[in-house]
Amino acid sequence: MSWGTELWDQFDNLEKHTQWGIDILEKYIKFVKERTEIELSYAKQLRNLSKKYQPKKNSKEEEEYRYTACQAFLSTLNEMNDYAGQHEVISENLSSQITAGLARYVQELKQERKSHFHDGRKAQQHIETCWKQLESSKRRFERDCKEAERAQQHFEKMDADINVTKADVEKARQQAQLRHQMAEDSKADYSSILQKFNHEQHEYYYTHIPTIFQQIQEMEERRIVRLGESMKTYAEVDRQVTPIIGKCLDGIVKAAEAIDQKNDSQLVIEAYKSGFEPPGDIEFEDYTQPMKRTVSENSLSNSRGEGKAEPKFGGKAKGKLWPFIKKNKGSTPEDFSNLPPEQRRKKLQQKVDEINRDIQKEVDQRDAITKMKDVYLKNPQMGDPASLDHKLTEVSQNIEKLRLEAQKFEAWLAEVEGRLPARGEQARRQSGLYDAQSTPPVNNCAQARESPDGSYTEEQSQESAVKVPAMDFDDEFDDEEPLPAIGTCRALYTFDGQNEGTISVVEGETLYVIEEDKGDGWTRIRRSEDEEGYVPTSYVEVYLDKNAKGAKTYI
Repeated sequence: MSWGTELWDQFDNLEKHTQWGIDILEKYIKFVKERTEIELSYAKQLRNLSKKYQPKKNSKEEEEYRYTACQAFLSTLNEMNDYAGQHEVISENLSSQITAGLARYVQELKQERKSHFHDGRKAQQHIETCWKQLESSKRRFERDCKEAERAQQHFEKMDADINVTKADVEKARQQAQLRHQMAEDSKADYSSILQKFNHEQHEYYYTHIPTIFQQIQEMEERRIVRLGESMKTYAEVDRQVTPIIGKCLDGIVKAAEAIDQKNDSQLVIEAYKSGFEPPGDIEFEDYTQPMKRTVSENSLSNSRGEGKAEPKFGGKAKGKLWPFIKKNKGSTPEDFSNLPPEQRRKKLQQKVDEINRDIQKEVDQRDAITKMKDVYLKNPQMGDPASLDHKLTEVSQNIEKLRLEAQKFEAWLAEVEGRLPARGEQARRQSGLYDAQSTPPVNNCAQARESPDGSYTEEQSQESAVKVPAMDFDDEFDDEEPLPAIGTCRALYTFDGQNEGTISVVEGETLYVIEEDKGDGWTRIRRSEDEEGYVPTSYVEVYLDKNAKGAKTYI
């Protein structure tokens, strides 16, 4: 099957067909280009979508991503960003492996096609020239034969006429012979040209055209093969990123499976826990008695019903239940005294950590300036050491201000932590105090901290609480027995407890646990009767005694 033998007379149709093939190739290139643009646009939109829903730094949204569900959503956004990157890879590979290569190939194909059809037209022109030469020699041979025939007839006519002179007859004979010779020459020329034409025509139809058409056929078949290879590459480009896209999707599934609803519920408790005890029952106030009306005990006393005496009010009692009181919407006090105890403690701890970070930054800056000053002292040509004194003084002043600020907040924090005993310990201590004292004790409940407008203040608790002699309270506190051990723990790391209320431990040391972590990251432990304190929960491995119910004491 060869175009050279089967389509020897279809030069024009082959020219149209090969041009159509190039058009198809260019159409496919355009298709791939548009696909690359779509992939880039899709990747850009995915990235913008992921960026749009990313949490803003230093905003409330960033705090929301403590929850596992929000963390899974954040993982989804990150995976979608990687997913978008794979579509960018598709676009880049399609452009480099298909579009660029095919564009160069089309230009080469056009040049090759142009060359082949140029050779074909050249062969056509050559055979047409040979044909014209043949026709010209044929007409000349025909004309000379006719001239020779007429000259022969004229000679015979002159020779038969007795009135014509012999010289005229001789002249006519010579003319006839000349014409006859010219006819013979034309015949020989025509015969030679005819043989040449037949040879050229045979070469044209059996050699030149088949060779040219065969080259065109091979060119067209290469174009078809190249188009097929490009289509395979098109599919392979997608297939290459499929595993990575699959990993992105697997990452989303894994993040979804990591959602822990119990953990999120615990985080809600830690975020909004006030640290107050639920209010107790309200006693009946009998206004029918003519005797002096008294106000019932505080509804916010502990679960055993003990509480402090409320100030007396005329008319309707003004006792309030703190969970239903509208909080003060004014400006937030510096010590966060408007917050419930647990939330206040967390805010103060965050503030202390923030100030400590600022102090570390200033200390690092001071160290850097000091090193630079030393360099200037050793190499005066590099700078004037005195020029850094002002900056060094300024940084030192900033450090001192921050340390004073940190001490202030640490004092507030220590005050709050001192007023937040464990629930079991609080109930036990209150029970002992109330049984031993005839006068009402200082109330640690929320009502004592509640101002008339519903906000929580430490000052209000101090002013409104019924005063108890300090000596009695201290004696009662000092006489109480040590907290029972509820388990043991092993120190995983060495901790140097330098702050008040903490205790130092050595890695591998075994101690008693007397109070579990209440969600603040600290566990209370004991080494001896006179040595106890708090350590970070992450520094110890706790083994709780499940049978312990407060009866087990430290030995």
